[in-house]
Amino acid sequence: MIQHLSLNIEETAAVILFGIGFTILLLHRNLIKKIMGMNIMDTATYLFLASKGYITGRAVPIVVDGVQEVSAYINPVPSGLVLTGIVVSVSTTALMLSLTIRLYERYHSLDLDEILILAKEEERT
Repeated sequence: MIQHLSLNIEETAAVILFGIGFTILLLHRNLIKKIMGMNIMDTATYLFLASKGYITGRAVPIVVDGVQEVSAYINPVPSGLVLTGIVVSVSTTALMLSLTIRLYERYHSLDLDEILILAKEEERT
């Protein structure tokens, strides 16, 4: 079991990071910490995809010296997915942070439970 984990250290690190991010997302009430947990989960996903796309002994898919065999290069799709995911996660993080700022300006708190209580009180009046 330990040998299998040590052979797949990148995948193991990705699973551990995802677990840490998911735990932060579930257990903390602070909105900033929830956003950090989501970003840790994103990073774990990118690490997993990048480690799965890498094949030892192969080059990046740029034709050099006339080598056009498919078996000489790694698959470029996981790298493209990682780059696309990074762009999406930066945009999502910016949106979440801007909404968090608006919530803080309105309710003067970053605690999600307190914001929900204040919103319900505001709704009744």
